[in-house]
Amino acid sequence: MSRFPLLDAEPARAALRTGPPRARKVVRVITRLNIGGPAQHAVLLTAHLGRHGWTSRLLAGRADPHEGDMSDLAAAHEVPLVVVPTLRNGAGPLADIAAFIWLYRYFRRERPDVVHLHLLKARLLGGLAARLARVPLVVETFHGALFADYYRPSVSRFLAWLERGLARLMDGVVAVSDAVADELRRLRVTPDEKITVIPLGLNLEPFLEAAFAPGVLRRQLGVGDEVPLIGVVGRLVPIKGLQYFVEAAAEMASRLAQVRFVIVGDGSERPALERQVSRAALGGQVHFVGWRRDLERVYPDLDVVMLTSLNEGTPVSLIEAMAAGRAVVATRVGGVPDVVQDGLTGLLVSPRDAHALAEATLSLLQDPETRRRMGEAARRAVFPRFAAERLARDMDAYYRTLLGRRGIGPEVSA
Repeated sequence: MSRFPLLDAEPARAALRTGPPRARKVVRVITRLNIGGPAQHAVLLTAHLGRHGWTSRLLAGRADPHEGDMSDLAAAHEVPLVVVPTLRNGAGPLADIAAFIWLYRYFRRERPDVVHLHLLKARLLGGLAARLARVPLVVETFHGALFADYYRPSVSRFLAWLERGLARLMDGVVAVSDAVADELRRLRVTPDEKITVIPLGLNLEPFLEAAFAPGVLRRQLGVGDEVPLIGVVGRLVPIKGLQYFVEAAAEMASRLAQVRFVIVGDGSERPALERQVSRAALGGQVHFVGWRRDLERVYPDLDVVMLTSLNEGTPVSLIEAMAAGRAVVATRVGGVPDVVQDGLTGLLVSPRDAHALAEATLSLLQDPETRRRMGEAARRAVFPRFAAERLARDMDAYYRTLLGRRGIGPEVSA
């Protein structure tokens, strides 16, 4: 696919080929560091690339208060975070123009070899700014399903058109799962030869170790070891389908003498879910605990971890739960089947089916040996496949390959 002639980066590439060697530099831009997989991905990749000879910078806008903020993760991994003024969803056109100008000036001053963009607004403003600033290599990552179950059809058609235009600015397109790559092809967002699948990478070691130290969450909730405890972890937003978790909880509570449920996370749907819990007379059995920074102490106390999403890119909560050796029940959507092998590392059911969720979970509660066996298989399936260091190695090789194809070469030395 042809480039926009006005935004051709060849002059910068020629200068790099003839100029003195300098450290490879990548600038990563993400719209916001709200709680979720994209924020973890961006922070951990920025931190780990330093071990592969890159000078790596992370730029981000501000998260909305109800989304949860993961800026502390950057601090914990000693990643200096550069806040982009006015880069924020729903900020308005004047703020977007200001963010675009800020990014353009930053790219011109810092002269990165690579600009890597995450989430829609960062990809839009950052892609235009990077091309105008003559950045040699510009790539984007798609972290999840694009439109299904998110927008009405007219909005989806407009966004598909916008994504095709954005992809023209990119030298490479990364999909975090085969399912995401398949959707990019189906919607003709970009030619197949531009797409590379590089799975998510997470800091899984704490979950591997925590699998052998349960008890913290149950003590906090006052739930005895003999009581089944079922949990879901994530943003409380419509796409997560959490109303089906509550419906499944009601069915299980009607069939079991003792059972408790915990919802970890927060978001716009929490008031509606609390009302649903009250109507179902589950007030004493469903615990809303909000955001938790100690998930390595949450998963070990859960007998089954559920995911009820209507669509999903790469399910971070499932990967974490599996690393902790938990049995999982999830909806068969998006990239979930890329993570969970039905019947071996977990159970998959159709979306929007609370009865199927309840049946699958009850079958695991009634068979502790199967739960244990699935948990052990799940741990082996996700580590090191979804480890942060594996992600950094893959991305280092990806950048080097693309730079080499453009005559810049992987030998831009530190």
